[in-house]
Amino acid sequence: MISERLRVVSALGVVQIFSWGTSYYLLAVISTPLRAETGWSVSLVTAGISLALLTSALAAVFVGRMIQASGGRRVMAGGMGLLALGLTMIATAHHPAVYLGAWLFMGLGMGAGLYEAGFATLGRIYGSEARGPISALTLWGGFASTVCWPLSAVLIDWVGWRGACLSYAAIHLFVTAPLCLFALPRGVKPIPGATPVADGTPPVSVLQDPRFWLFGIAMMVTASIGAFWSTHLITILSAQGMSLAAAVALGAVIGPAQVAARVGEVLGRGRNHPIWTMLTYAICAVVGMGGLWLGIPAMLAFIAYGMGNGLWSITRGAMPLAMFGPDRYARIVGMLALPTFSASALAPLVGGALIDRFGAAGAVPVSALLALIPLAAALILVRGHVRQRPGVVR
Repeated sequence: MISERLRVVSALGVVQIFSWGTSYYLLAVISTPLRAETGWSVSLVTAGISLALLTSALAAVFVGRMIQASGGRRVMAGGMGLLALGLTMIATAHHPAVYLGAWLFMGLGMGAGLYEAGFATLGRIYGSEARGPISALTLWGGFASTVCWPLSAVLIDWVGWRGACLSYAAIHLFVTAPLCLFALPRGVKPIPGATPVADGTPPVSVLQDPRFWLFGIAMMVTASIGAFWSTHLITILSAQGMSLAAAVALGAVIGPAQVAARVGEVLGRGRNHPIWTMLTYAICAVVGMGGLWLGIPAMLAFIAYGMGNGLWSITRGAMPLAMFGPDRYARIVGMLALPTFSASALAPLVGGALIDRFGAAGAVPVSALLALIPLAAALILVRGHVRQRPGVVR
């Protein structure tokens, strides 16, 4: 029999593949046939994912509280149900209002089903020992586009884009939701490794801790850069004189680089404090964006950037656990998701408007300068970590 931990991580891994692949990565494949049939504009179609990300940002805080209180089993199963509802509405939408309304339900499902909900669930189950499962979960999630983009293309050829959305809705109803219900532990147990409060004094608010704000700013900036480049990468590279094939080839190296970095972290088994993972991520991001600006081979720049992205996915789950412990981990993850998803939603729109106004030439230097912000935050956090006396829990 497989171990309980392997069962939980594997089940959540399948959930992550299909929750990411049928929401965040969905429009990359269905957008063209959707627009061809409906006649809707690119801005209207892409407004759906922005609306979903904003909705998920608002929902994440409440999702974190619910997982903290009752665990992630029913919360994440409900998230899969909401994704199924949203996909069904997209499949049957013949009016823009219905289409955009569908993405509101998609956003609620994303808030209860993507990484932050998965991290919070693992933190609620394993407490201070959750770092290993978190790293393993990001490795699963790294295959979302690898699995779902080809699958979406096959489904579109077979049953059309509407049929593809209905097929994914069925997968959530009959695969991912049952996995959440039957593979995750039942009942709510004390958080492993949590610190009991003997005198009943309420804990100090995390909002009073400067580390929370430093890490939150790093998350927000990182999300902005990632969402901007994932949306406008082809436009930016084409403006620099690259052919479409060359730009696509460069973008394609990001995914394998992410997975390779995550494999290295998993093989390391979390021996080092995640602050060093965060610092490595930040250095990779600066090397990637800064190197692209300074003219190093673009392939090397994108490999560095992709590796940084892979490490960041682990950092965003592991750092809050290391900094604040398991006691309020699920709630803190939800609070941090608010600026992250908001930035992911707004950055492509703001960045696109700036490109339209000033051109794509400034995108690389601006991205390089923004990448210095997470690096500065990481260095400040490293300084505090190194100066911390052994045995002192902050």
